Amino acid sequence: MTDSEHANSEETSTSSRRGFMFKIGAGLVGIGGLLIAAPVLGYIFAPAFTNWEKRRAWIDLGEIKQFPVGETVLAVYKNPIFGPTVGEANEIPCWVRRTSDSTFQIFYINCAHLGCPVHWFAESKLFMCPCHGGVYYEDGSRASGPPPRGLYEYDWQVVRSKLYVYGGEIPNLQIPGKTPKDDITPLTVDGVGYLDGKAVKST
Repeated sequence: MTDSEHANSEETSTSSRRGFMFKIGAGLVGIGGLLIAAPVLGYIFAPAFTNWEKRRAWIDLGEIKQFPVGETVLAVYKNPIFGPTVGEANEIPCWVRRTSDSTFQIFYINCAHLGCPVHWFAESKLFMCPCHGGVYYEDGSRASGPPPRGLYEYDWQVVRSKLYVYGGEIPNLQIPGKTPKDDITPLTVDGVGYLDGKAVKST
């Protein structure tokens, strides 16, 4: 083999190895991209394939006497769509505002911007998000900052002096806070179904 042929052979071998390594690198980059994109795409498209109405249930927040009229109080419930192995992530806080003896507003704790937990400041009567400066009035409506809307609210009802929320699936711009009335399952207490605090049927 001449020097020229030997050089051409080495060049061909080097080029082949370079092409092989390029293909491996491109494949690894592609796999990495898929791993990164999967949760993002899942978050975007999951609401279209998930029946979120069925992932909510009535949850007991306790006796209504725990929530004084004219005050906003933090309450915590166990999320019904997660199991016991979730741990502390199963504990979901919410803000309960009692406006009269029989009227409540119950807010998801998540900011409507990117979901950070909002804090209640009784002195200024404002909810504030520590992440990006979102501010809400005491009735949950947007006051200022980046949130595109007010705080999301729960459906609620009072049955036998207890306050219940219809919770589970956390809302976002695709999933509303409140469930369409026709899709709400009645709360059953001692074999009696309740909606809006009124008995609707026996089960």
